[in-house]
Amino acid sequence: MEEADRISSLPQDVLVSILSRLELKDAIRTSVLAHSWRHLWTHLPHLPHLILGPNGDRLGDTTDIYSNDPVPSSWIERVHHVVSSLHGPLLYFSLFHSFSADQFALLQRLLDLLLQKGPIEMLYLSSFSGRGVIHLPSFHSLKELLLRRCHIVLPAGFQGLVRLSTLTLHYIQISNDDLHSLIHLSNNLTTFIGTHFAALGDQRISIKLSLPFLRHLEFGFSHHVEKVEVVSAPCLEQVKIQNFIFLDYLQPFASMNLEFLTSTAVTVSSLSLDFCFLESLSLAALPLNFTFPQVRQLELHLIIRNMNKRMYDAFIWLLQSMLFLEELHIKVDDNKSDTNWVDVQMLELFSMKYDGLSCLDKTLKSVIIDIEDLNGVMAGITLVKFFMLNARVLDLVKVAYRFGSEVEPNMIEELQKAKATTSSKANVVIIRQKENELLMLNNWIMARTQRR
Repeated sequence: MEEADRISSLPQDVLVSILSRLELKDAIRTSVLAHSWRHLWTHLPHLPHLILGPNGDRLGDTTDIYSNDPVPSSWIERVHHVVSSLHGPLLYFSLFHSFSADQFALLQRLLDLLLQKGPIEMLYLSSFSGRGVIHLPSFHSLKELLLRRCHIVLPAGFQGLVRLSTLTLHYIQISNDDLHSLIHLSNNLTTFIGTHFAALGDQRISIKLSLPFLRHLEFGFSHHVEKVEVVSAPCLEQVKIQNFIFLDYLQPFASMNLEFLTSTAVTVSSLSLDFCFLESLSLAALPLNFTFPQVRQLELHLIIRNMNKRMYDAFIWLLQSMLFLEELHIKVDDNKSDTNWVDVQMLELFSMKYDGLSCLDKTLKSVIIDIEDLNGVMAGITLVKFFMLNARVLDLVKVAYRFGSEVEPNMIEELQKAKATTSSKANVVIIRQKENELLMLNNWIMARTQRR
């Protein structure tokens, strides 16, 4: 007993330092030790940044994050108790778990409580078990917001997120009007990422982006998206466009995609496009003299064995339009069935010598080709040969792969033969990437938090 008294008599900052080494659930349990310990845990230095989710849950075991089984409602109540017990605001709150439809009322209470507690700067919220309705409060202090697998509704009198700089929406169901209000009542956005939208009923998403400070834009088109237009974004630098639609749906979206692409051309210096985007481009609508005057970095996701003449022409059109391209990163999708097969027509086209491709003649210095499995060796060789033949100032071609090291000698031999028939001085490097484990989402979140 005397020993316990001596511990209790330690300065508060020392006791808090001791508690900070415990799991949060264990630190909370110390509140029953004595009256002086009742609120001691609320002073823990990490509590302003509360991360509850994959591998980051310190409130006790709940459920596997990828399971459809919802967390117990008692666990949500526990989170509510922790937040309500804090003396100051919770600057950063991240909650990634599975929730049932009837539990979203508890989550709504939690969001309203966060608003009452004072300024919150970062809010990440995701349900792995499906969509539930969330009425988004007007967090005036919020700087970063990520919402995933939710049905978002803006309440009456929603005043926007006036300090918001980063908005990320994944698998969100939202009305067209609410999406437009959410974006444009957050007029200070510098980053907007939106993928897998689902509209309500028969509605289709159609938005116009007019954001004076927007620098980074990622958008995923789907059959729920009718049109996206960049009306004004004078600071836009990075654009990533993806298509999340089946091939049968591609053609109706071709003109929309082209309009979206060309409207961002003036200031963009980094551009990322996927295979479906090339597939959806309408060649008849491609402006012959169109250019991207600022693009220095281009990332393409290609499936070589599925390319056709129309897609190849779109590929060449992109290279022609990028007058000062310096770095090209190509991700070759791994297709397990007959991976060595490449259409004869594609082999002939990729073996052609081109004149007048400005970036290949003057500025393109680096080409990186990512291949998941080197057993699809023909696709990699085809691309490398194309750039060795056409890129006159090329310094480096790097082929990075994860699997298929047994065929690497064959690829080296083929490329040595190709190098002997071209005038390219490029250094060709083939490396095997380490099989790194995928980082869990909360690790990324914690890293972002630590940088602040």
